[in-house]
Amino acid sequence: MTNPFMRQPLPIDMSNGSWNHFRDTPPAAANDVRIYAIGDIHGHLDHLLAMQAAIDADRALHPIGRAIIVYLGDLIDRGPHSRSVIERVAAEQAASDEKTGIVCLSGNHDAWLNEFLTDAAILPLWGRKGGLETLVSYGFSPEEVLRAMANSATAEVMRLALIARMPQHHKDFISRLPLSYQLDGYFFAHAGVNPDRSLTEQRKEDLTWIRDRFLTSAMDFGKVVVHGHTSGAAVESLPNRINVDTGIYATGVLSCVVLEGVARHLITIDRNALRAFSEQQMESQHG
Repeated sequence: MTNPFMRQPLPIDMSNGSWNHFRDTPPAAANDVRIYAIGDIHGHLDHLLAMQAAIDADRALHPIGRAIIVYLGDLIDRGPHSRSVIERVAAEQAASDEKTGIVCLSGNHDAWLNEFLTDAAILPLWGRKGGLETLVSYGFSPEEVLRAMANSATAEVMRLALIARMPQHHKDFISRLPLSYQLDGYFFAHAGVNPDRSLTEQRKEDLTWIRDRFLTSAMDFGKVVVHGHTSGAAVESLPNRINVDTGIYATGVLSCVVLEGVARHLITIDRNALRAFSEQQMESQHG
């Protein structure tokens, strides 16, 4: 099968003069393993399926003994298929083995869902930020969600209804998402890290929410931080961090950075790649 989403080299951008202190520093390495780090999915099942197929094709073209697939958080909200995305990633994680490890981190949106399961008061905020679409994916109508957002008693009724209809393994999966993961020269977190704290002393609010203090820092964090959360037009590949969030809900683009040895590569699922994937699926179904 032809792969319509071939990996591309992802060079480290050293063009800014503030990176001079990294010029004599060896680049971070992933040793004896390949890492696929996927940006914010936000309920877009079609992009997730295409990315999983792209990773399978990449591994077939470039064989490796062991791969780690890291989801950088925000699986849900904004897009139409949050329930199905949770189901797919949870199943993938349950099927992991010695050749393929699956790590899924908590983003701020995933944390909102987990919070709503215990406290309905979060609904007016969460609903405006994409929670409405997630609740619709679990069978509520938009009108029901809007009424619950406007009335605390109705929100509590909806919370109890969601607990009843949400599969237990979904609740377990969301509640157990870790905040960070590190391997070799890389540290993975949804939003980034607080530059004023060591990697071992990071707090939940920084790992899931931080922006400017982290994004504008040129310091060496001790490991290269791979993150999402702050969307951009393209993946940022810098000496001290890699931002993989390309704003899928606005751009239609899902990105994945491939880390192996000291090399960085990029796999992109844009609308053209998605169309090619859909065509391949249709061809395979019709022989």
